[in-house]
Amino acid sequence: MLDKLRIAKYRFTLEAVERLGLPRYKGSTLRGGFGAVFKRTVCFQKEVKSCADCLLKANCPYAYIFETSPPQDAEVLRTYSDVPLPFVIEPPLDIRTVYEPGETLDFGLVLVGRAINYLPYFIVVFKELGRVGLGQGRGRYRLREVAAVQPLDGIEETIYSAANEMVCERDLSVGWKEIEVQSSKFKVQSSKVMVNFLTPTRMKHEGRFVVRPEFHVLVRNILRRVSSLYYFHCGEKWEVDYRGIIEAAKGVRLAEARTGWVDWERYSRRQQQRMNLGGLVGQATYEGDIEPFLPLLTLGELV
Repeated sequence: MLDKLRIAKYRFTLEAVERLGLPRYKGSTLRGGFGAVFKRTVCFQKEVKSCADCLLKANCPYAYIFETSPPQDAEVLRTYSDVPLPFVIEPPLDIRTVYEPGETLDFGLVLVGRAINYLPYFIVVFKELGRVGLGQGRGRYRLREVAAVQPLDGIEETIYSAANEMVCERDLSVGWKEIEVQSSKFKVQSSKVMVNFLTPTRMKHEGRFVVRPEFHVLVRNILRRVSSLYYFHCGEKWEVDYRGIIEAAKGVRLAEARTGWVDWERYSRRQQQRMNLGGLVGQATYEGDIEPFLPLLTLGELV
C-alpha cells in the first residue's frame, strides 16, 4: 500500500535586503514568483506561448514541476487539463505584510516522489527570485538558509547556507510505513479529533466547493489528491477500496464546525487573469470511529 510514496520537506529562510511588502496570505505570492522565475530560468523555447505546444515539454523541469499534464498513455485523470503538482509551499502563518531589511521570513516546501530530485532547481530559483524581487514594490531578499525537515517529527538539518552556497545531500523523507507508525502514537480520546484548516482550503463535492467540511468530504478529497499524486509522481496506481473507505467515513459526524470561508484574489501573470483563491479556515471537530483514518489524515496534512 503506497510502497513507492516518498515525501520530503524543507524549510527556506529568506532575509529581506530591501523592504518586502507581502499580502496576509503569502503562499500564492511565493508560488507565483517562483513559477515566473523558474520558467524564465530554464525555458529554451520562449517564443512558444504554451508549454503544451512545446517540443521539449517531456524533458523540461518547469513543465513537470509547474505545469504537470497527464501523459498520453495515462490510465487515470485523462480528462484533467492539469494534474496535482508535485510540490506544496507552506506559507508562514503570521499575517505581517511588511518585512524590513534584516528581518527573516520562513516557509516550508513539500516535494512528492520524483520531484524530490528537483530540489536544486527550487534552491536556484528562489535565490534568483530574491535578486529579481518579490511582492509589492519588488523588494529584494537573499536566500539565507535551506534545511531538510523530517516531515513527521520536525528534526532539521541545514543543507544550504548563503555563507558557503553549497548544497549538501540529506534524505529525511518519509513514506507510508513511517506515517502509519507515527499515527499509531496518537491518542484518540472520546472518539474525537480536531482538524485545523490553517490556510484557505478548497474541497469539492459533487462539483461544488463546500463550505461545511463534512468528514466524508474531507476523506474524499484526500483520497483523490493522494491517488493522483501517487500515480503521476510516484509511478504507481493506488489499489485501495475507495468506496469502502468513503462509506466508513460517512459514519464519522461533524460534531462542531468553527470554520469560515475566506475570499481573496490575486492576479496570475501566467494565466493573465484574476484568480479567486478563497477557501475554508478554522477548526472542525469530528466524532466517531476515527482511529482507522488517522494515517490518511496524517498523510493529508503533509500533502
